Amino acid sequence: MSINDLTENIIGAAIEVHRAIGPGLLESAYEECLCHELRLRRVPLVRQFRLPIIYKGLRLDCGYRLDLLADNKVVIEIKAVAEIQLIHQAQLLSYLRLGHWSVELLINFHVPVLKQGITRLVSNFQE
Repeated sequence: MSINDLTENIIGAAIEVHRAIGPGLLESAYEECLCHELRLRRVPLVRQFRLPIIYKGLRLDCGYRLDLLADNKVVIEIKAVAEIQLIHQAQLLSYLRLGHWSVELLINFHVPVLKQGITRLVSNFQE
């Protein structure tokens, strides 16, 4: 599955979750529901993927965890906040750089219409 097809599938799953349960819940609830929806769609994923930092050849586990990693290609970060801050986007770009991935979806479920809460970040994209 191409990255574009994968992100389209993930966004469709997130929209389905948002339609079913709406805004106002905790991030953990959205993560659980989105994982279930992605499994129904047969999207391979890892929850709470540990992301170490490699510093001068030393692997450091600094406690960074991705919410979801879909098909080892797309990082998914789930939020349930009133407003996405620049620090959220900076954090996600760091994840892309550290993990050598090219696409990340930031999905904020705390919006009336989910389309307003989806940000696709791309770094060094190659299909």
